[in-house]
Amino acid sequence: MTEYRRILLDGAAVQTVRDGEFLVAADGRRVAIEDAQHLPPSEPTKIIAVHLNYDSRTKEFMTKLPDAPTYFHKPITAINSHKGAVVRPEGCKWLNYEGEIVIVIGKTCRNISPEEAGDYIAGYTVGNDYGLHDFRDTDAGSMLRVKGSDTLAPVGPGLVTDWDFRNKMIRTYVNGEVKQEDNTDNMEWDMHYLVADIARTITLVPGDMLFSGTPAFSRPVQPGDVVEVEVEGLGRLTNHIVVGPTPIRTDVGAQPTESEEVISTALGGDWEFRGIRTPSKDLYPSTVEEKE
Repeated sequence: MTEYRRILLDGAAVQTVRDGEFLVAADGRRVAIEDAQHLPPSEPTKIIAVHLNYDSRTKEFMTKLPDAPTYFHKPITAINSHKGAVVRPEGCKWLNYEGEIVIVIGKTCRNISPEEAGDYIAGYTVGNDYGLHDFRDTDAGSMLRVKGSDTLAPVGPGLVTDWDFRNKMIRTYVNGEVKQEDNTDNMEWDMHYLVADIARTITLVPGDMLFSGTPAFSRPVQPGDVVEVEVEGLGRLTNHIVVGPTPIRTDVGAQPTESEEVISTALGGDWEFRGIRTPSKDLYPSTVEEKE
C-alpha cells in the first residue's frame, strides 16, 4: 500500500507520498506530518453518499434495508480536510458526526460490473458525513442542506492505494472517547458494488468520491468538540466543531426546526420513543409495531 496526501506547500497544492512521519514531494521537499496543512486527497466533480449500509445502523433505527442501496448527493462546496473546522451555523443545534470510508475514483467509470470496479478505484480514504438535522423537515428526501452545507464533508488525511476493504475496523471518537465502532464485513453492500451501482447511469471520473455508509451511534456534537474517525489501514481524520460566524437568515427559506423527525434522527437509538412509535418521515419502513 502507498499513502498519498495533498498538502499546501509554499502556497501551492502539492501531492506528496508518506514516508514514516514525513510527507515527501516529487521535488524532494520533506514536511513533517504534524506541520503539514492538509487538503482533501482529491478534487472531486461530485460526492455521492449511500443512506444506510451497516447492519448496526439499520437495527438501531429499527428499520429494514431496501432491496438495493439508495443515495444522496453532497455538493463539492461541502468538502473539507483533515484538521479543518466543521461549522455548525448559528441558530442550529442538531449537528451529527457519521464516520465513514470514502472510495476515490481513479479513472473514468461507466457501466461496469462489481467484479470490474476495483480497476477503477484509485484508493480509499476516511470521511465524516456530517448531518445538520435542523433542516431535515424540509430536506429529508434530498438531504441537500442536511448533508451538503459548507464544511460538512471532511475527507482525509490521505489516499491509500491497494487497500483491502474487507474485515477492517472503523471507529469514531469524540474528545477521545469511542462513539462508533464496527467492521466493514457488517456492510450490506461492499465498495465494489456501490461503484458499479452508481456507474450504471452516472459517469464517475477521476477524483470523484463515494461515501460508503456509517455504523450505529451517530450523535450530536457541540462547538469545541474534537471528532476523529479512524479506519484500520487508512489512518485518522481529525476535525473540530465551531459555531458559524453568521446566523441562518430569517428573511428567506425554511428555518431550523426541532420536530420529532429531527430529534429522533439526531438521537438515534437514544430517542425516548424508539421502539414505541415511528417518526412521520422515516425513509425506510419501520419494524416497530406502534404501541398506544
